Amino acid sequence: MLNFSRWAVAAILLPLLLGVLCAVPSFLPDATVAKLPGFMQTRVNLGLDLAGGSHLLLEASTQDVAKQRLTNMEEQVRTELRRGDPRIAIGDISSRDGKLSFMVRDPGQVDAAVERIRPLTQGAGLTGQRDFNVEVVNSSTIVITPTDAGIKNAVKSAMEVATEVIRKRIDEMGTREPTIQQQGDNRIVVQVPGLQDPKALKDLLGQTAKLEFKLVDMTANPSEVAQGRAPVGSEVLKYPGNPSGIPYIAVKRQVMVSGEDLTDATQGYDQNNQAIVNIRFNSSGGRKFGQVTSQNVNRPFAIILDDQVLSAPNINEPILGGSAQISGSFTVESANQLAIALRSGKLPVALTVVEERTVGPGLGADSIRAGLIASIIAVVAVAAFMFVSYGRFGVYANIAVAINVLVILGVMGILGATLTLPGIAGFVLTIGTAVDANVLIYERIREERRRGRNVVQAIEHGYKEASRTIFEANVTHAIAGGIMLALGSGPVKGFAIVLLIGIATSVFTAVTFTRVLAAHWVRTKRPTEIHI
Repeated sequence: MLNFSRWAVAAILLPLLLGVLCAVPSFLPDATVAKLPGFMQTRVNLGLDLAGGSHLLLEASTQDVAKQRLTNMEEQVRTELRRGDPRIAIGDISSRDGKLSFMVRDPGQVDAAVERIRPLTQGAGLTGQRDFNVEVVNSSTIVITPTDAGIKNAVKSAMEVATEVIRKRIDEMGTREPTIQQQGDNRIVVQVPGLQDPKALKDLLGQTAKLEFKLVDMTANPSEVAQGRAPVGSEVLKYPGNPSGIPYIAVKRQVMVSGEDLTDATQGYDQNNQAIVNIRFNSSGGRKFGQVTSQNVNRPFAIILDDQVLSAPNINEPILGGSAQISGSFTVESANQLAIALRSGKLPVALTVVEERTVGPGLGADSIRAGLIASIIAVVAVAAFMFVSYGRFGVYANIAVAINVLVILGVMGILGATLTLPGIAGFVLTIGTAVDANVLIYERIREERRRGRNVVQAIEHGYKEASRTIFEANVTHAIAGGIMLALGSGPVKGFAIVLLIGIATSVFTAVTFTRVLAAHWVRTKRPTEIHI
């Protein structure tokens, strides 16, 4: 038990040395860390309660998801019935009361139309239901109704996509270590440490960034448009910059080109030095954009963002280069935010801020100071107790505790974990409990000496017999920490992460590392008595 080869000693000491090295950058300024080798540029990030920052709770509207699904289904139905052989002629599609309905002009084609539409529906998760029900009423009218299971499944999918889009947008802002997690069925928690003014963040996350290009309906009556009425097949949207003075405009409901065809968006300037957004389409989008502008020269083309018209310029000539510009009285900041939103992709559902909190850096500094004081007091008290109680072996335990704290920081840095105030509490608890294993070992060594064993035998049996108890005790702690990590959120997770890392590192340092130190002492000094 006390015989360690050089390879065994190296295998024990090298991971500890690596952990200590990875902890060092957490105590250095950013400029110094940037000069270190890549593997050492690992730092423990401070959470919202320590570094200060912004906390937002965003809520999604399930009605928006249902509305978007209806719009998508309408486009699919039009395309499917139009391109099939034979082509099936239908009347205008109505989307009233949350369902689609339309009349098939030739009653003999109703069954064929149903057969083409049904494959457009999908299974709603594991419920055994479809996401849409397709029915025939009055012999020639087809009604497509979304099911509750379909809406629920769509909301779940939309929230997963929305979480990733939010993460991309915040990363584009250059903010470090945000906490983004889904809460419940339709809410997302966003915490950004270090951000004291959440206005820009709210503006960015509040944009759905659903970009669409639609033709303006030139047949619409301006007086009816002002009252919110549009011809069949068109819709009325807000247009604050309308030259006519009416803050509304009628556009065709059919989307000619959408933001899904974008490959890039950047902030730029036009010939009048006004801020604009330059966009570039993929090959499919560029082809569609060129085709639409070629077929509609001298007609206005509405650029729509989140169901509001930014501008409706006239198509003077075909635009075939696969790129375009978006103007709309932007400032440089708002144009840059729109470019970020478009690059990161559109949100599948609109999000509104239902809760907002800002934590000042002063409160975080007080928390860090209090945590450091508590940690120092814990370290000093534990170190003094262990030295007084166990002498040389108490020093070994104290060295193990110091290395354990640094290794925990190093592992957190490698994992990119965030340290929160409860995490500091986990640190203090780890310091207090890290010597538990050593106490068990040393008391067992004392017991073996009282039984008459010599120094070497007492140390060997002490480590061997106590290790089983130490392992079982820490397994129960790890189970509790794992449950907190899996089921908890926010502060509970911060505590659980430090606790789990501390359990693993403290067992290694308290049992294996101190055994190496004890073995080295026995091998070099060959003592005949042990003061423990």
